[in-house]
Amino acid sequence: MSGNSRSHSVRATRRVWNVNLQKYKVNINGKMVEVRMSARAYRSLNKSVKAKAAEAAKAAVAPKAEVKAEVKAVAAEAKPVEAKAEAKPAEVK
Repeated sequence: MSGNSRSHSVRATRRVWNVNLQKYKVNINGKMVEVRMSARAYRSLNKSVKAKAAEAAKAAVAPKAEVKAEVKAVAAEAKPVEAKAEAKPAEVK
């Protein structure tokens, strides 16, 4: 981006705003690669990666919750098993 730098006397001189390029190590296709990118782009990249990780964690937890609910439903429907009366030996007279 370019524009004017203004002095106290409002005199204009041309100036340039450069991108804040930094070196970062980024995981690309399972490989760590050193990349030059802007600090803003790196922050956005980290934010999207964290969001995807959070979604994956929720997806991993969801089936467990469904299984627990299903187990509770089955347990509620099950009838308690009554103990069978044991046969007593006949008394000898």
